[in-house]
Amino acid sequence: MDKTRYLLLEDGTVFKGKAFGAEGNVIGEVAFTTAMTGYLETLTDASNYGQIIVHTFPLIGNYGIVRENLESDKSFVKGYIVRDWCQEPSNFRAQGDLDTFLKEMNVPGLYGIDTRSLTKIIRNNGLMKGMILSELPEDTSALIAEMKGYEIADAIAAVATGETSEIKAEGEAICSVTVLNLGSKKDNDIQLQKRGCDVKVVPYNTTAEAILAEKPDGVLITNGPGNPAENAEVIAEVKKLRESGVPVFGIGLGHEIMAITAGAQTEKLKYGHRGGQPAKDKLNDRVIITTQNHCYHVLVDSLPECAELTYVNVNDGTCEGIKYTDYPAASVQFTPETQTGHIGLQTVFDDFIATMKEVGVNAIK
Repeated sequence: MDKTRYLLLEDGTVFKGKAFGAEGNVIGEVAFTTAMTGYLETLTDASNYGQIIVHTFPLIGNYGIVRENLESDKSFVKGYIVRDWCQEPSNFRAQGDLDTFLKEMNVPGLYGIDTRSLTKIIRNNGLMKGMILSELPEDTSALIAEMKGYEIADAIAAVATGETSEIKAEGEAICSVTVLNLGSKKDNDIQLQKRGCDVKVVPYNTTAEAILAEKPDGVLITNGPGNPAENAEVIAEVKKLRESGVPVFGIGLGHEIMAITAGAQTEKLKYGHRGGQPAKDKLNDRVIITTQNHCYHVLVDSLPECAELTYVNVNDGTCEGIKYTDYPAASVQFTPETQTGHIGLQTVFDDFIATMKEVGVNAIK
């Protein structure tokens, strides 16, 4: 018989459910995702560092664990909440089940609660701190005080590997790209590799001088977690890359940091964008469904003249993409590399390669 497990929110609300996954009590920022698929990517996306993820879709785990779909080798979520989880996945590619995977990743899970009610609370109140608990004391005041003091800090350092790695292009190499890893997902590298790029992944604290010394054709600044404005050292180095004239492409956190270097401002969203989000492609006059996973966004009203708004969120009008006119660079807020994303979104990688070719091989030498 499954053990009882609780979710306690910072406003004192309690949800009583059942335990699965790993043992232990955790504290985190409770956030919901609307994705119907892609739970493996959600669990292993570094952008979810410090968060307790809630799925709005009721059944999770039905296609099991497919190792090839993992975005990294470990999970970054603090806890995991679903309405129901599938104990017997049906998928010829499945290599295990969700419960076993969560135990392997040391992630406590909670199921059997009214996730729709929980989602409404977050939607109305904004992101909330919460705790997953094996036992609930009668007096929760001390736990609530602990939650209110919880902050997600030093997020990039916590998730980004300090190692350098190299990936050779499929076939003949046409470009060399340095990837500044702020919490990268492996599909970033795959998208570049299969388009003929030699890829070198470097740690988040690599200096612009060290990157430029190797004369890459372009630099990709990756996704990652946390408040972009807190990363003063990374911002300073990205500003130097901007001034060098090397083509730059940013995704997620990279998009936000690039905007800051241009003089724009960022702000935390009420409850974030996770799962499917419609975005208007202003350059091609079409609406596309994007995969997203972020808490912060670039304020449209703060964009300087050199920043052209290329994508905008249909739901709330927030910035989803920028093209810069003062240097060869562009960025998107959504995650075009994801296996669950719309295949047409991956053309932004083609645009990046076209920019590198236009500027010229090793243009900064």
